[in-house]
Amino acid sequence: MIRALLFTLFLGFPLSVQAQKDTSSERLAQVYTQSMPGTQANQRPKIGLVLSGGGAKGAAHVGVLQVLEQHRIPVDYIAGTSIGAYVGGMYALGYSATELEAIMLGIDWSQGYSDTIAREALTFRDKQKRDQYNIPIDIGYSEGELKTPSGLLRGQTMSQLLRKSTDLVQQFGHFDELAIPYRAVATDLETSHAVILNNGSIVSAMQASATVPAALQPAQIDGKLLVDGGIANNIPIDVVKGMGADIIIAVDIGSPLVNKDKLNSALAVLDQLSTMLTNASSDRQKLLLTEHDILIRPQIDDLSTTDFSIMPIAFPLGVEAANLHLTRLKDFSLSESEYQAYLQQKQAKSLAWLRQIDRPIVDVVLNNDSKVGESLIRESLDIKPGQVVDTQLLDAAINQLYALDKFERVDAEFVDTQKGRILEVTTKAKSWGPNYFEVGFSWEDDFTLDSAVTLDVAYTLTDLTKTGGEWRSELKMGFEKVLATEFYQPLDLDQLFFVKARYQFEIDNWDYFDEDNNLVFELDKETHSVELGLGVNYTRQGMIEFGVIAEEGAISNDAILATDVDFKSKGAYFRFGFDSLNSINFPTDGRRITIDTYLIKEDFHDFVGYEPEYTWLIEANWKGALSLGNHAFVGKASYATLEKDKLATTHVSELGGFLNLSGYHKDSLAGNHKAFGAFIYQYDLGRSVLGMTDYPLYLGGSIEAGNVWIDRDDIAFNDLIYAGSLYLGTDTDLGPAALGIGASDDGERTFYLFIGKNF
Repeated sequence: MIRALLFTLFLGFPLSVQAQKDTSSERLAQVYTQSMPGTQANQRPKIGLVLSGGGAKGAAHVGVLQVLEQHRIPVDYIAGTSIGAYVGGMYALGYSATELEAIMLGIDWSQGYSDTIAREALTFRDKQKRDQYNIPIDIGYSEGELKTPSGLLRGQTMSQLLRKSTDLVQQFGHFDELAIPYRAVATDLETSHAVILNNGSIVSAMQASATVPAALQPAQIDGKLLVDGGIANNIPIDVVKGMGADIIIAVDIGSPLVNKDKLNSALAVLDQLSTMLTNASSDRQKLLLTEHDILIRPQIDDLSTTDFSIMPIAFPLGVEAANLHLTRLKDFSLSESEYQAYLQQKQAKSLAWLRQIDRPIVDVVLNNDSKVGESLIRESLDIKPGQVVDTQLLDAAINQLYALDKFERVDAEFVDTQKGRILEVTTKAKSWGPNYFEVGFSWEDDFTLDSAVTLDVAYTLTDLTKTGGEWRSELKMGFEKVLATEFYQPLDLDQLFFVKARYQFEIDNWDYFDEDNNLVFELDKETHSVELGLGVNYTRQGMIEFGVIAEEGAISNDAILATDVDFKSKGAYFRFGFDSLNSINFPTDGRRITIDTYLIKEDFHDFVGYEPEYTWLIEANWKGALSLGNHAFVGKASYATLEKDKLATTHVSELGGFLNLSGYHKDSLAGNHKAFGAFIYQYDLGRSVLGMTDYPLYLGGSIEAGNVWIDRDDIAFNDLIYAGSLYLGTDTDLGPAALGIGASDDGERTFYLFIGKNF
């Protein structure tokens, strides 16, 4: 009776319950059209679907869509905000609810919340820089002020996830061209007004609508800075009505306000304020609903908006909520033949752009908003006219270009023409550049009075020349002390060849320990050095460099030396490097090889009768890793030698510390010759047992052997020191950390705690 009464009030004439049951969906459509201005008789009402924002709870939207499809309920217009813009956009492109479910549940959405470039993708030089400056900060300086990004994340990875799921569609002149006319809603950061996105890149529209302020950098479209549409219009009912919908089906998955007992932190308060703004916009929109519209509210209040692991839980809640409104929803069901005609019409529109995907590209157009040379961009992208570009190829190309670490964002869109597809690639310079601060930190403690703490700070000026010249000034404090400045100049636009000039002032402490591993005395060495080098980046992961070097300094110890020992040296060097490790500390794949060779002559002019002459110094290091499931096997080896060890030298090799002859103090052994090798086993305890997904937790152990010698004649296999370790370690965006115990066969024992780089 209540339902009959509603029809009576709404339609203006009585309708019995029995009559209502006997009325077909076609008859109801006629009744509705007779009472709605703007529609013609004998036409069904146009149905508009409105999908709200709600983060990970967006899987509930797909559940609602599944119910609509099961009961042959058409959707003529669709608009969404945030995750609703994504689901709505995908559905508007022509994906079914079943396909959408598979896509959404198959994507690792957590990847979209990290824009960190994988170490193995970086160039050899950038790997060295990241290893040294392991604290990921984005701080620049220019025009007299410090600059930071406008969001914690740049949105690079998220845009790639969205592009993959849409399957490389073209840019649209208008979103009415889609299988279902579509709109995405964002918020103008400058005015706080809602912005309706109805043309261009559907990926950009989706991402702009879901750009959480401060977490993600604002999207820039048509000169506007856009953020999450939930602030201005979280349930865009007015938008769908404006598109021409007669009936609104709105799905609300917004978050409720929390009780005061949960408002116990600054983040909780900020989240509550954000929810207030979002709910206020939703409440205003709900006032636009009429009695013949349907508002669906799944029971998702207890679910997280940011934990995408809850998607499989949210999906059936959408189905359940839609089924609660099934009686009314069925009023809009089409007959089988009508629904098939509707689907065929959608498919015909989808095919209009789906056919374009397999066409070869005829041109690659660069929109380069940076000082990086076009030649280097094209070489890194490595996509040529005539190729058919699929998602895998485009993703690899964008990753390779972004891995140059010179851009804030790299985006790609397609424009379809009669001649073929045009790929438009947009590269945007880092907004906090072109001059940057970098910070590195390490702390190794063996629970004695001698902790090894090092802080690295650098300031780099980039884009100084047409080919990408850089000038970096460095300061290292703590266990090691270095003040240096280096100018690095690529010689060609592809940055294949380079020259560099470096000045460095270093204070080094040589600690000498007795047989009981107690510190006996310490020598202080101060060195000024200058290097001039010429090199080639023979591959992205490797370089070769030749050069000359000159040094001048002094060795002192007030207790055992009456005066400082001054020295000078000069010579040439050769360096070779190759590095494909995915982590410098806890690798599971790749290898790293470095060889440093010097031909130098050292002059200790205070030594009476000392005759300086040229001698060779060689130091080589290797590290390799492979993994099988959660098991990783790592090998490492190092070798150093001095050709004429009867000569005095300041170039000594050091050994000791965690995984470098565990059980000994860091760098407590020093000599002219060194040999060391280790086998390390790591088990990913975090992912396999504890269910950790963000970062690994390794349970590891090592077997090590090595020693150092002053004279070549002293080198003997039976003089090797054997050691081992057990540890728990993790590798995070903030650097590695580990807690372990090490021991050697000569009785050395120590606990280790290290945070930051250890290589």
